[in-house]
Amino acid sequence: MVYNPQVVNRSQVLQSIRAALDRSPVVVLTGPRQCGKTTLARELLHEDEPGYFDLEDPVSLARLDEPMTALAPLRDLVVIDEIQRRPDLFPVLRVLADRRDVPARFLILGSASGDLMRQSSESLAGRVERIEMGGFTLAEVGPEAMDSLWRRGAFPRAWLARTERDSLAWRKEFVGALLERDLPQWGVRTPAVALLRFWTMLAHCHGQVWNAAEPARALGSNTATTRRYLDLLTDALMVRQLQPWLANLGKRQVRAPKIYVRDSGVLHQLLGIDSEKALLTHPKVGASWEGFVVEQVLASEPHDEAWFWGTHQGAEIDLLLRRGDRWFGVECKRADAPRQTPSIRIAMEDLRLDRVAIVYPGTKRYALADRVEVVPLAALATPGGLLFSTVSSST
Repeated sequence: MVYNPQVVNRSQVLQSIRAALDRSPVVVLTGPRQCGKTTLARELLHEDEPGYFDLEDPVSLARLDEPMTALAPLRDLVVIDEIQRRPDLFPVLRVLADRRDVPARFLILGSASGDLMRQSSESLAGRVERIEMGGFTLAEVGPEAMDSLWRRGAFPRAWLARTERDSLAWRKEFVGALLERDLPQWGVRTPAVALLRFWTMLAHCHGQVWNAAEPARALGSNTATTRRYLDLLTDALMVRQLQPWLANLGKRQVRAPKIYVRDSGVLHQLLGIDSEKALLTHPKVGASWEGFVVEQVLASEPHDEAWFWGTHQGAEIDLLLRRGDRWFGVECKRADAPRQTPSIRIAMEDLRLDRVAIVYPGTKRYALADRVEVVPLAALATPGGLLFSTVSSST
């Protein structure tokens, strides 16, 4: 398939952006490099219009040499892409957002979440709304594409590549460009080769509880260094640190985050997986499936906050979602016929969960026990999420 981002309908994300722009004078759209942010922005405002600024374009940078002069006369929608290149624009945006009648709305796009959100929160408190987007979801590509989405990953150019070899080549180039070009441009001074070694180690720890001592020993460094590396890749939206939920229980609970490489295709590239056969026979196939499910659930299922939960006695729930005052558990099982485990029963009792969905790659949905249901991952191909179909999304 020739790369063409328009073949995938991303109307849900566009709808969220439009709704946010109606509510707030400034909307920050974050997401990893190459996930499609610019494509979506150009559907809202063409790049040739005066309100569009791409800060990787020297012409746009020159136009913003005097930012107040350039931005103040503009009306309606203004788009500023790659805002992390010009953090000095945030105080200017605050002044413009406070004007009477708000003559312009600002959509700012960025690829680094940590510094970008800290800067926008400090300068634009009370004026900004954040939307985070990733690559393609099952709701966008359809359930028939589930296996290829898992294998190739969700980045548009990786998933839409003509061949498996083309997809793998793009992912390899993407990893190299991020480490050798993008991170240094964002002010990171860590050598690319050290970050690549660390990222590869993380891939082998995918789906496990973080232990800084092990990669520190392997790298010949200290735990503070590996912690900094982990935070760099997290800020670049390449790694997810899923934080633990600490319930008020008389049990020793896991207090360190679980680590996931957010895109399954990038994970497979780092692990040297180059085909469907290699994936299905790899020792990390179960962990890869778990991470893929976690990302799809977080992208599609309505929730307010998300954690994982575990005890030192072995009880665990892969994903814990809060929706209003209700609590839901998600277990990821790559099995033909998942069964209820003692761990699920303990989690149901200790955390007082309303429902648990056991997500698997099959096609049949069925109840396993009271408030425990086996759900195909393909259920998420319906926009809005359907893991907990009998529970109103408004609760």
